[in-house]
Amino acid sequence: MCDDRPVNIQKVSTVAETGPRGNMFVPVPFDPDRVWTAKARHHVRGTINGLSFRAVLEDHDGRWGFVLGPSALGGFRFPSGDKVVLVIEPEGPQRDDLDEDVAAALDANPEAGAFFDSLAQFYRKAYLRWIDGTKRRPDVRVERIDELIRLLKTGHKERPK
Repeated sequence: MCDDRPVNIQKVSTVAETGPRGNMFVPVPFDPDRVWTAKARHHVRGTINGLSFRAVLEDHDGRWGFVLGPSALGGFRFPSGDKVVLVIEPEGPQRDDLDEDVAAALDANPEAGAFFDSLAQFYRKAYLRWIDGTKRRPDVRVERIDELIRLLKTGHKERPK
């Protein structure tokens, strides 16, 4: 049987646990840095037993996983110890999705690139729309990419208005 899912989507079984402050912790039985790309935090989306969610996948004391609060799954909670099926993928534009000039600028500036990769998709998409608004003006596009790198290096999630 052929599996037509893109490579970045992972389907795994795991066991829900009680997390901090009574939230649900969902461990992920793979290293997202190896499966996708290395990042401190991975913004992800997917389903748990068919229920949609968005979360931040992080290292929790040597284990990759994410924490979901009571409202994350529409109030539905899985008891600690329940086996769940997790379908998960990175959220938003990834490095492979970027135009060559933007990707090259981020690659040439690892600090800015790492910060860009850590941003939620909302912020990444906003920066990319701002740059893409200059496709017919190459001189302005270069200036905006330079500004993007400067802002990311100084830790700005979004460009000042």
